[in-house]
Amino acid sequence: MKRFIQTLINIYNIEDLRIRIINTLGIILIYRLGSFVVLPGIDPAQLTQLQEQTQEGLLGLLNMFSGGAFANASIFALGIMPYISASIVIQLLSVAVPYFQRLQKEGDSGRKKINQITRYLTVFITAAQAPAYLANLVSQVGPTAVAPFTPEGPTLYFYISSVIILISGTMFVMWLGERITERGIGNGISLIIMIGIIAQLPNALGFEFVARMEAAGGGLVVFLAELIILMTVVVLVILLVQGQRRIPVQFAKRVVGNRQYGGVRQYIPLKVNAAGVMPIIFAQAIMFIPITLAGFSEALGGFAAAMSDFTGFWYNFTFAVLIILFTYFYTAITVNPNQMAEDMKKNGGFIPGVKPGKRTAEFIDNVMSRITLPGSLFLAFVAIMPALVSIMGVTAQFAQFFGGTSLLIMVGVVLDTLQQIESHLLMRHYDGLTKSGRIKGRSSPIGMTG
Repeated sequence: MKRFIQTLINIYNIEDLRIRIINTLGIILIYRLGSFVVLPGIDPAQLTQLQEQTQEGLLGLLNMFSGGAFANASIFALGIMPYISASIVIQLLSVAVPYFQRLQKEGDSGRKKINQITRYLTVFITAAQAPAYLANLVSQVGPTAVAPFTPEGPTLYFYISSVIILISGTMFVMWLGERITERGIGNGISLIIMIGIIAQLPNALGFEFVARMEAAGGGLVVFLAELIILMTVVVLVILLVQGQRRIPVQFAKRVVGNRQYGGVRQYIPLKVNAAGVMPIIFAQAIMFIPITLAGFSEALGGFAAAMSDFTGFWYNFTFAVLIILFTYFYTAITVNPNQMAEDMKKNGGFIPGVKPGKRTAEFIDNVMSRITLPGSLFLAFVAIMPALVSIMGVTAQFAQFFGGTSLLIMVGVVLDTLQQIESHLLMRHYDGLTKSGRIKGRSSPIGMTG
C-alpha cells in the first residue's frame, strides 16, 4: 500500500503525465455523458424493449462495445465499431493492394493519406449501418415513440436527420479517441472501447449475483466459484496478450525435427503469439456482418440466424476457425522470415547448424508455422469461452467477461496504458509500477490512430 501511494504521488509530481491523465479522464467523461443523450424524436421512456433485446447475443456484444449507447438509442449508438471495421479493411488492403503498400512506405505523408481514407470509409460504413439500426429501433419501440411520425410510421425527415446524427456521433467519438492518443495517455480508440466494456461490468455482476441468490441459482458458493474462475481466466489472458518474447534455438530445432544442436543456450527473436489479439478483432468484425445485413431483425432465417446465435454451434465453430486462420494470416504479414534471415546475416548472427540466408529463412518460417498453431487454438478457446459458460448457466451479460473479445481488449488496453505510465516514471528516474519494471502491452493495437 505504501508503494502504491508513493507511486500516485510520483505520478502527480510529473506535470506532463498529470496533465495527460486529467485530459484522458475529461475526454472519457464527455464520451460517457454522450452515451446517454438520446436521438432527437425518441421517447426515452419507451426504450425498455430495445434494452431487453440487447441483453444477450450479438446485439448484447454490440451494446457492450458502445458502453450501453446502443440500448439507449444514443447519438453514440454505433460507437467506434465502424471505425474499427474501416481500420481492419484498410489493413487488409495494405497487404493485397499495391497502392496501399506504396502509401505505407511513404512515411508521414502516406500515413496521413491512409488515415484520411480510413475516415471516409468510416463515414460510408456508418451510413450503411445507421438505417438498419433505426429500422430495428422503430420496430422495438413502436412508431408512436418516434416524433415526427405518420400513420405509416416515422417520417423521412426523422430517418435522414438520425442517420446524419449517428454518422456525426461516430466521427466525434473517433475524434475523441485521437485527442486521447495525442494529449492523453494510452491508445485513445482502445481506451474508449475498454471504458464502454467496463461500464457494463457492475450491472453484469449484479445480475449474476441476483441470479445465484435465487432458489435454483446455487447460492453464494457458486457465485464465488465463478469469480475465482474469472480471475484464473484473466491471468491466462494476460499471459496470452504479453506473449513469449524469445524462443530458445534448442526448442525451435525440436519443433522442426532437428535434434542436432549444441549445448549453448541461444535465442531467436520470435513470439509464440506474434499476432496478439488482432485475429479476434478481425474475426469478430466478420461475425457482425450477418446480423448487420439482416437489419438487426428478429425474424432471421437460415444462415443469418445460425450466424447470429451467440451460443450456437455453427456460430462458435465459424468464429474459432476464423480466429485460427487470421492468426496465421496476421503472423504471416507481421513476421518476415526472409528479412529476419537477412538481418541476422548482415549482423554476423546465425543459428547453429543452419546455413545463413535461404536455409535460415526456411527454418524460421517452419518454426513460426508450428508454434503458431497452439497459440491460435488457445486464442480461439478464449474467444468462445463466453458461449461455453453461458451454456453452463452463467447470465449472458456476465458471461461476456469470461474471455472473448471484451476481456482481451480490457487486459490489453490496461497493460498498454500501465506501460506508458511506467515509461513516464522511469524516464524521470522514479520507481516503476512494478518492482521489475517490465510491464508488457499488446503486440498489436486494437485500432488505428490518426
